[in-house]
Amino acid sequence: MQDPVGGPVDLAAVEVIAPSFKRRFSGVVATVIALVPAQAKHVGIRALGPLLPDNVPQVSWRDFWRGAWRRPNGRPWRIWHARRDNEMMLGIVLRDVLRQPVRLLFTSAAQKRHKWFLRFLIARMDAIIAASPQAASYLDRPSTVIMHGVDTERFRPAPDRAAAWRETGLPGHYGIGVFGRVRHQKGQDLFVEAMAELLPRHPGWTAVVIGLSTPTEQPFLDGLKRRIASAGLEDRILVLGEQPIERMAEWFRCLSIAVIPARFEGFGLVPLEAMASGTPVAAARSGAAPDLVKDGETGYLVPVDDGPALTAAIAKLMDLDEPAREAIAQAARRHVVEEFSIEREAARINAVYEQMWRG
Repeated sequence: MQDPVGGPVDLAAVEVIAPSFKRRFSGVVATVIALVPAQAKHVGIRALGPLLPDNVPQVSWRDFWRGAWRRPNGRPWRIWHARRDNEMMLGIVLRDVLRQPVRLLFTSAAQKRHKWFLRFLIARMDAIIAASPQAASYLDRPSTVIMHGVDTERFRPAPDRAAAWRETGLPGHYGIGVFGRVRHQKGQDLFVEAMAELLPRHPGWTAVVIGLSTPTEQPFLDGLKRRIASAGLEDRILVLGEQPIERMAEWFRCLSIAVIPARFEGFGLVPLEAMASGTPVAAARSGAAPDLVKDGETGYLVPVDDGPALTAAIAKLMDLDEPAREAIAQAARRHVVEEFSIEREAARINAVYEQMWRG
């Protein structure tokens, strides 16, 4: 079976399709990018959709439709592993309308009661994975809990963090950053407030805000910039916007602290990506963060939407000397490697596939 860039894909050898229809980079897209190559070492899986780098095993729409009515070699059906509502909808059409030999699997990360239409779609899946115990608690049917993991080779510590920071060309000796789409839900305003208080006391530090900003969120972004200007910190709190996917790991490992102030998350991979990079975190207890961060060992956890608590947690990390902060960094890296590697997640998901085929 060849990659799309090298020739057609024989769908008879494809046991699992992982659709990824989002046209903007997101946590779900990041999950597919990380997981599919790890899963492909042990199962015939291909991703289907845009915005996927060449290292991800993929199938084109043309090759998919050409072979979709044939069963995969040695399997009773092909598994369609959806992560979004539109992917579930197409899967239902493939199975129930077009009568293709597929069974449907959905991974749910949301930590809230689903709206009626999403519940309708979920009820028609053949199996469900929940990305956390909290996500499982909001489902109306049994699920297998499999926590997300990260690629610990891609997200790894820098040999020399100070040198990595210098390579960015940004001022200061230490970097502290927040990641994610720039909007109220992600809490960048809490980060900026914390930096307005702490940076004057820490002259060697520079803060960065990294993430996509859409036109609908422009008022929120404008508010951040006004607050930065009013604090006189335009040269020390830098709004860098969306960064290329291939550079994200470099940003994580050049920082000395990563801040995750989200008011709401479905799961939230940033704590794992940061800790795998040897970067201590200060995180709100949203999404799966309470299950990912070991409070006081790999970073600090604070209540959601609590600006003073977040500022205090960040201050603890900034006030440490480098050996003490590095000890937390090493503990963070060990924790992710041992508990949240992408290989561990891939193996558990592949086991669900095997259960579906046996069932």
